[in-house]
Amino acid sequence: MFSGVHVTFYSRDAEADRVFLQDVFGFEHVDAGGGWLVFKLPPAEIAMHPTADGPRHEVYLMCDDLTRTLTALEDRGAEISRAISDRGWGLLAAVRLPSGTELPLYEPRHPTAHGLSP
Repeated sequence: MFSGVHVTFYSRDAEADRVFLQDVFGFEHVDAGGGWLVFKLPPAEIAMHPTADGPRHEVYLMCDDLTRTLTALEDRGAEISRAISDRGWGLLAAVRLPSGTELPLYEPRHPTAHGLSP
């Protein structure tokens, strides 16, 4: 039924953030035309949480080893904007994109859907 998930970020400096995703994160990409890069992401999952504050959406990049990932990203020039914190459900940190946007990363401590067959 579904073939994938397409995530869109809106940025104050899309070109710099695209370069960052390409060079620092090392994401493979295609040019959809006119320099609009579309990046291949790792496998995805979606979770539905209750809220009393109204609907919102969050995007996290998942890591098997958050400490190792942050070290590798720093070595490539990424700025760690939030140090690792233990949230119980996982370890959480964030990197700052060139536009100033924070992108959260986390190492889950709960079962994930990654091992399920499509």
